[in-house]
Amino acid sequence: MIVIQDVVKYFSGHRAVDHCSFEIAEGSITGLIGPNGAGKTTLFNIIAGFLQPDAGKVFLRGRDVTGFPPHRLFHLGLMRTFQIPHVFGRMTVLENLMVVPAHQGGENLVVSWLAWGRVRDQEKAIREKAEKVLDFLEITHLRDELAGNLSGGQKKLLELGRTMMTEPDVILLDEPGAGVNRTLLGKLSADIQRLNREHGYTFCVIEHDMDLIARLCDPIVVMAQGKVMVEGTMDQIRRDPEVLDAYLGGATEPAAEAQP
Repeated sequence: MIVIQDVVKYFSGHRAVDHCSFEIAEGSITGLIGPNGAGKTTLFNIIAGFLQPDAGKVFLRGRDVTGFPPHRLFHLGLMRTFQIPHVFGRMTVLENLMVVPAHQGGENLVVSWLAWGRVRDQEKAIREKAEKVLDFLEITHLRDELAGNLSGGQKKLLELGRTMMTEPDVILLDEPGAGVNRTLLGKLSADIQRLNREHGYTFCVIEHDMDLIARLCDPIVVMAQGKVMVEGTMDQIRRDPEVLDAYLGGATEPAAEAQP
């Protein structure tokens, strides 16, 4: 699905991403882990078009999309979430979902005047889809709640729902477990697995909760100092001495505490 090829990114002379290369296979849930300063978020921002690489290329389904802006990648089926969810706090949960689909007729004043019937039908279809997303995520009871009133975990579910409104090919999840209580975290991980299994979504996940990574991801890519250190299953990762020294602190269990 995505090929990262020899990507380099500098900040004030510091090489934040250092000739990084790996692939995200179609239909996979790929984990991306590493200590603070490893370059994970910088790499995500390059893949998603928020940053331009200084060298290297990014391919989406074999197409060179290096330097494409986020809105163009959005239309090509790539979406990125953030550690702090980006929601419209003064809009309801349902409205947050309904604003996502692109090219809505109601956004054009002339179309609204001259083709109001088409606008009405389109809005009805979008509303029905949003209701199905709420049902899938089991947050129908929050449909009329202002998004700004949601808990951190509920906002993460809403952000996942917003990605579902476009039926993307690949979703970059940036720390979905951050600030989420264990109950909602279990719900969120189950939803990610269902979307992967039932809808064929491809995921790449940055996360520091090793339990969550072990539950969700195969393969796992470990970064350190801007480079890919090793790639493999959780069993392989947790037995690698370089990984234990650089990230897991010598631990032998995936649940061991590792500070981001």
